[in-house]
Amino acid sequence: MNRRSFIEAAVASVVLVGSLGLIGCGGNPGGDASQGSSPGVTAGDDGAFTVGFDQAYPPYGFVGDDGEYTGFDLELAGELADRYGWELKLEPIDWDAKDTLLNSGAIDCIWNGFTMEGREDDYTFSEPYMLNAQVVVVRADSGIESLDDLAGKTVITQADSAAEAVLADDRSDLAASFASLETIGEYNTAFMQLEAGAVDAVACDLSIAQYQLAGKDAFLQLDEALSTEHYAVGFKKGDEQRAQQVTDTLRDMTQDGFVQKLCDKYAVYGVSYENWQIK
Repeated sequence: MNRRSFIEAAVASVVLVGSLGLIGCGGNPGGDASQGSSPGVTAGDDGAFTVGFDQAYPPYGFVGDDGEYTGFDLELAGELADRYGWELKLEPIDWDAKDTLLNSGAIDCIWNGFTMEGREDDYTFSEPYMLNAQVVVVRADSGIESLDDLAGKTVITQADSAAEAVLADDRSDLAASFASLETIGEYNTAFMQLEAGAVDAVACDLSIAQYQLAGKDAFLQLDEALSTEHYAVGFKKGDEQRAQQVTDTLRDMTQDGFVQKLCDKYAVYGVSYENWQIK
């Protein structure tokens, strides 16, 4: 899922260089490594905690103005690694290869706006930490005001996404009314096609929609959501200890105020502490 050039342009329109306090592969500075690791729970065999993520999934993971990886989820992962004295390795992945990479041990987890609903049998998840929804974005001048108005229209979404799954299952009746439902490898190109008029609508995560709408008048999000869901950190099936450790640490981050500050930092991208689930 390589779409760096579009992300850099989008980010540049919203924030100044360096304003996010970007993290690199060494983790997020300022964490408390003195807390130590829970007994029996460690990073990978090489002493690193390797996070697989989609590098074009703002605001949860993307390429910043300076070419470094950043994002809400990546900063959470960096803070966790710092608190346990782990080396953080950020591994941008081809989304279609995520299961192979996870099961082979090439990555320790998938942490990047990862929807857990419908995947519970395939992964061991942390507790859900963020409420999300699947929504539809159209051009502001399209005249499309509701989901019913999508009848006879061309809708596009990302392959193997939660939006695609919803439209194939719970909202298959709605999808049947479309002229066509197309899939693409990543959302940034989908929004470029929407802006150019090649498609009529994009079905995507709420976070993606909010990011694309930030500071722009060209797009409009329809009021009615396709579905609601939750983000969680996904581990290889059976990796219960690390999944629980992530949950426990996210709860600690909530109680000590780190999460609130991070949500405030990413509020410009539509991240809201009200949607945070772990208390």
